[in-house]
Amino acid sequence: MDANFRLTLAWLSNIIITLNIVQIFKYLKNIIQLPLWLSLLIIMFFGTFSTNIILSFTPENFTYTLFLLSLYNYYAAIKLRKEEKIPATALSLAGITIGGLTITNFVKVFIPLIFEKDLFRSWKKFGNAAIRVAVAIICFVLLYLNRIDFNYQNIFSKTNQQYEKFSNVNSMPTWDMILSFFFGGNILFPGFIMSDKHNMKGFNFKGLYMDLYSSPLPYFFIATLLILISWSYIKNFKNKWVQVIAISFLADIAIHCVMRFGLHTSYIYGGHFVFAYPLLLGWLFFAYRSSPKIMSFLTATVLILFVYLLANNIFRMTEFFWFMENYYQ
Repeated sequence: MDANFRLTLAWLSNIIITLNIVQIFKYLKNIIQLPLWLSLLIIMFFGTFSTNIILSFTPENFTYTLFLLSLYNYYAAIKLRKEEKIPATALSLAGITIGGLTITNFVKVFIPLIFEKDLFRSWKKFGNAAIRVAVAIICFVLLYLNRIDFNYQNIFSKTNQQYEKFSNVNSMPTWDMILSFFFGGNILFPGFIMSDKHNMKGFNFKGLYMDLYSSPLPYFFIATLLILISWSYIKNFKNKWVQVIAISFLADIAIHCVMRFGLHTSYIYGGHFVFAYPLLLGWLFFAYRSSPKIMSFLTATVLILFVYLLANNIFRMTEFFWFMENYYQ
């Protein structure tokens, strides 16, 4: 692969992640309507997540998935605010682009429809939504079958193979993988493990992997953040925008934490759900906008978390660049 082409792909990834951060900022400002200073604090916190750092120079489908999910959530939030229907064309396009990159994200496209006004009170509106969903599913299925040359018999066998390959890891405690990799590794870099690898064709190289957290501080950081977003969900339980975000996040929790699919490498799947953290934090601040004491407490907490996150991730990235300079110069 030409060096200029690799550099172009890296720059494209950087631009996509930047656009993703812009979408989250627009959501905080235009949908939640937070003050500018608070939106900037949450955005700086979100921008320092390990997922954003890694994907900013990594040509991967997760990079584009993160942007498309953030963009679609913003679009769906506007439609819900205006009490308008999401057209079949928009659903189909979102299903093809988001589900086409990662098929497990396909269902997330339909979550906002559940909260359309009077959907379950009118057979006409329910039927209309069902038709829109059917059109989106048919478009997606036809394109997916065309991509695999309509060899649908291999779908289930390959799915089972992938599940067996990425789910049967017993070398580490499940709870630790959930905290260190799924919830933690996508935000706060843990330590790295260096190992010798080969590509089965005689080419040997050095690999770098994330390790479990090795001190109490990272666990405390993740626990605090989880408490904040859980608090936000409980406080805003009747908020349809929060429900859309939470259900989308719960889908990933079910896949990776309950079903254990790719749990030992779930730090690479952050592009599917890390956007939920800043949005849920934003809704938490919104819920207490009339309570100065709680607002001050939340602001101080997020600020402390941000400082620790920034210091930790800068330190880990210096380790990463040392590895690159020594083995991939």
